Amino acid sequence: MLTSVAKKFFSYLLKAVILVLAFLFIYHQYLVKGNNLKEFQIAIQHLRHQQVIIVMSAVVLLMFANWLVECFKWRYLTQKLVKISLWKCIEGVFCGLTWAIFTPNRIGEYGGRVMFLPPRKRIHGVFAMAVGSFGQMVITNILGAAAFIWFCFTFLHLSWWLLVLITIIAVVFMIFFAIAFFNIKWLVKLLNSISFLRKYHRFFDIMAAYQFAELLKIMWFCLTRFFIFSLQYYLVIHLLIPQIPLVEVMLLVFMVFFIQSALPSLDLLDVPVRATASATLFAYVNAPQIAVIAAFTSIWLINLIIPAILGSVFIFNLKFFDRNL
Repeated sequence: MLTSVAKKFFSYLLKAVILVLAFLFIYHQYLVKGNNLKEFQIAIQHLRHQQVIIVMSAVVLLMFANWLVECFKWRYLTQKLVKISLWKCIEGVFCGLTWAIFTPNRIGEYGGRVMFLPPRKRIHGVFAMAVGSFGQMVITNILGAAAFIWFCFTFLHLSWWLLVLITIIAVVFMIFFAIAFFNIKWLVKLLNSISFLRKYHRFFDIMAAYQFAELLKIMWFCLTRFFIFSLQYYLVIHLLIPQIPLVEVMLLVFMVFFIQSALPSLDLLDVPVRATASATLFAYVNAPQIAVIAAFTSIWLINLIIPAILGSVFIFNLKFFDRNL
């Protein structure tokens, strides 16, 4: 058994390690390398200063709107477990982002967020959060698959039978994800049927506790977030490359999200993935590569790095060993 003093020591040590790791990654990515900021500076040097200020201010405000919606979604997801204030949700979401930037597939976001729940509810919170993450993935895949159909018909010179086949596969793919989300209890039954996992059924059952109406509301939260950050990309791309129509920008952005979601990655290594995917796709509409890369990397900087820095403020509010919560 750890003594009270030892618990406090290890708690502060863990917080310090998390904080140092987060800032080391941010420092290395943006102060040592610095390519993303340089690319953006090159792309905007021909623009009016006032125009840039207005657009980027709108993008930053949308960033806060995006994460505020996520905070409301997190509060809604956890209401089956415990009643927590909106401020606690804000602390958890932003702290989770600080953990996420240096962990594969943002897995640290789960740990950072659930640490603001009572200790006995933290594992349950992981599975509640999984429902929200699954909903976000469903939206990304459905809209990404729809954009892929449009892309094939618009830019790829394929035979009619191949286009029909792609459309059928994409539609089946979209229907599968929609059915899977609104029948998440099927996944729970599958997990509970595996002998060595059966003892954890009380955690899996959290996912099955959400009824259709609740899942529909969660989906609306996810859809709102998706269109908020899609609008961010449109605003910056329109600022840098105003000649591309709104519909084309949005559908190509959907495809970039779709591609990125399919690849395992580290948040801090997402930039090369997004840069490559976005530059390749936007080449079909004759968009300058530097402008596209600058747009995607600047949005990434605003949406993840700024919140991660803000989240570091909440690191020392974590209670690793406190069982009195």
